[in-house]
Amino acid sequence: MLLLSGPNMAGNEWKYVKDCLDTGWVSSVGAYVDQFEKMSAEFAGTKYAVATSSGTTALHICLVMMGVNADDYVITPNITFIATCNSIKYTGADPILIDTDPGSWQMDLDLLEQFFEEETEQRNGVCHYKKDGRRIPVLMPVHVLGNICDMDRLMDLAAKNNVTVIEDSTEALGSYYKGKHAGSFGLMGTFSYNGNKIITTGGGGMIVTNDEVLAKKAKHLTTQAKSDPFEYVHDEIGYNYRLVNVAAAMGVAQMEQLPGFIKRKQEVMAFYKNELQGVGDIKFQDVSADVNPNCWLPTIMTEKQKDVLKILNDHKMQSRPFWVPMNQLRMFANNIFYNKSNQSDFVYQRCLSIPCSTNITNEDLKAVCDKIKEVF
Repeated sequence: MLLLSGPNMAGNEWKYVKDCLDTGWVSSVGAYVDQFEKMSAEFAGTKYAVATSSGTTALHICLVMMGVNADDYVITPNITFIATCNSIKYTGADPILIDTDPGSWQMDLDLLEQFFEEETEQRNGVCHYKKDGRRIPVLMPVHVLGNICDMDRLMDLAAKNNVTVIEDSTEALGSYYKGKHAGSFGLMGTFSYNGNKIITTGGGGMIVTNDEVLAKKAKHLTTQAKSDPFEYVHDEIGYNYRLVNVAAAMGVAQMEQLPGFIKRKQEVMAFYKNELQGVGDIKFQDVSADVNPNCWLPTIMTEKQKDVLKILNDHKMQSRPFWVPMNQLRMFANNIFYNKSNQSDFVYQRCLSIPCSTNITNEDLKAVCDKIKEVF
């Protein structure tokens, strides 16, 4: 099977993991956790980074620290991986789902602006939803597939409407908007190190921020809010969300290779675009000139989505459809879905992601393209 986006363990992973095993430092403290956090903050251009057990738990802790609760809404895009909305529901809050831009597949900022203007009001400097008076404290954009929307405009809309930006940048490690790294625009950003991400720790996540108080709070909450180094004293409800040292050891080895991984992902995307240009109705994600994406998961749009998926998977070239829009999942079917023409479903029905592991060969890429061309 030619994997969709498999891990690439070509560096010091075995060496660093063995070091953890040899020394016994395998749990949630250790030198590799500290080093991984330091490397992540430096790469993202932030002052602080706090490792977590997953990208989902990173998002959850960010929302907890913002005081998001069951009386609140959080604005987020309708097309995203489910972890985004799950993290919101963990707090008891509900997502407000904004439809998708049909070209970039990011949150439609025209709709977002219209939503703020028509559906919200300010009460003592706090954003509220007019129809029921519930608070909207957080806007959570998602950098879908490593692409990034117009962050200048998004941050301006957030500031004008008094909402805090927490970036779900879990897919965008190595992506930049106007030279600034994803995750460094909002008050906090998050990364994921799942097995299919551009780097992996098997499972893991990271919170990045320039706020020292929030960084210390995040570390405290993710270690069960233990407040005494000796006694088992805990000063609030905490969470077992820390990344273990043995996983962080993998992360350090992967970070050492990250620039090469990004370069290869970008080469893979360029190869696909060149080979599939003018083939049938195939289109790629629109990327602004202001964005330098990590090209994490090359995805194409075509009316023949199901035919392409079938021929690739039948020939052991692992390919997947796009995420089901959140409003089409039963858990979120009754949530607010702000849209004019339901572009989310249009994109979902036509998009599929194709093989793009960082160790994929050009011969494999050519074979994938040849199979896609057979459909047309």
